[in-house]
Amino acid sequence: MSVGKTRPKPIDELVPRLRTELSDAAELLLCLDFDGTLAPIVEDPDEAKPTHAVEDALETVTTEPDVTTAVVSGRGLADVRQRVEGPRIYAGNHGLELARGGDVAVHPVARKRAERIDAVCEALEVALDPVPNARIENKRLTATVHVRSVPSGAQPQVERLTDDAVDRFGGDDLEVSTGKQILEIGPDIPWGKGNAVELIMADLPDEAVPVYIGDDVTDESAFRAVEPGGIGVRVGDNKPTAASGRVRSPEQVASLLEWFGTAGLEHVRGQVPRSRMQTIRSP
Repeated sequence: MSVGKTRPKPIDELVPRLRTELSDAAELLLCLDFDGTLAPIVEDPDEAKPTHAVEDALETVTTEPDVTTAVVSGRGLADVRQRVEGPRIYAGNHGLELARGGDVAVHPVARKRAERIDAVCEALEVALDPVPNARIENKRLTATVHVRSVPSGAQPQVERLTDDAVDRFGGDDLEVSTGKQILEIGPDIPWGKGNAVELIMADLPDEAVPVYIGDDVTDESAFRAVEPGGIGVRVGDNKPTAASGRVRSPEQVASLLEWFGTAGLEHVRGQVPRSRMQTIRSP
């Protein structure tokens, strides 16, 4: 079923729907973006880490047998795995890498085009050197140009240089897309986070309820993958999205994870939640 974009509702307004869907569930699938979701956005991406509240909530929910947790990130697989512990499944590079059940699968087309990513990154290291604070990150299967700290007047130049490098060294094999203060370079193939989420969902019972929480345009395909049978939750503003719910920040993500690990699981197990857990606490 195709899911259109609407303005998401504050998560508290979706609690009745969550209760209903979880009461009919065999188990819960929690898929989580990293940057801007589990970890606040920071100037230096190397410094990103989950908040203490998120770490505490994850420590509880990832040990529950009725919950499958997955981190689905634009970061490289090795990078995101060392930044957050506990989930059973990790998807890196927007789903081009998928680690589950002790195995790691890599999209074969992305693997073949990794050399083109290297060539583009090498060219951009030189081309972007004169631009203040411009940074190119080679993630093997994809690359990210970070412009958060680039002066606004220089950002169009970064976009032009990036497009030129991709045209020259990637041809029709690579594409450029935009995110929050970043330019993403990757293989021009119909694959994204939503495809990875669909693969994860296929391993679970039909009665499992999927939830996806993310903050960026790259998460939209994942929202579409879980909606309307499950629930997508956007972190941040209330711009139109395929997600039906919204939380404000990683701090409120922690509260939502805490709710899933307590009241949410009581619904899955056919128990009546205690009254103090009927709503999602706002930090």
